[in-house]
Amino acid sequence: MNINIREITAIPTLMHWRAEVIESVFGEPPSKRLLVANRQYYRKHIADGSHIAVAAEVDGEDAGCGAICLTEELPSPDNPSGKCAYLMNIYVRKEYRGNGIGHAIVRRLVEMAKFSGCDKIYLETTDGARSLYKSIGFEELPGIMKYADVQNSES
Repeated sequence: MNINIREITAIPTLMHWRAEVIESVFGEPPSKRLLVANRQYYRKHIADGSHIAVAAEVDGEDAGCGAICLTEELPSPDNPSGKCAYLMNIYVRKEYRGNGIGHAIVRRLVEMAKFSGCDKIYLETTDGARSLYKSIGFEELPGIMKYADVQNSES
């Protein structure tokens, strides 16, 4: 199996992958409003370099995708540069899972984040993918919380 990871910058390709990921994760296609918001995000962040997306190809067929969102925070002892990479949209189509494609996508994104000078690389995961990320070197972060009293503006 030959896995090729390539960078994606074309908005239609990004939108195709994003819609597929949303449908796979949430079990329903994204609304038109959400698609508009995603298109606006891509236009801004692909152009300014703060979003880097990749696709995995196996023997000439698209098999998965992933991305990093580059941000900056106040420098600290555990992140002296203040540069952060948030891995997101990591996805492998069902028929390709279990063949190292997710691993290849994440490794490439980690390399890209390091090349961009990021001292902090993080992500959210499902229980099913946790072992993949641990095998690459990610660790659990205790003490993280998420504010949950945000109204869903989706109609």
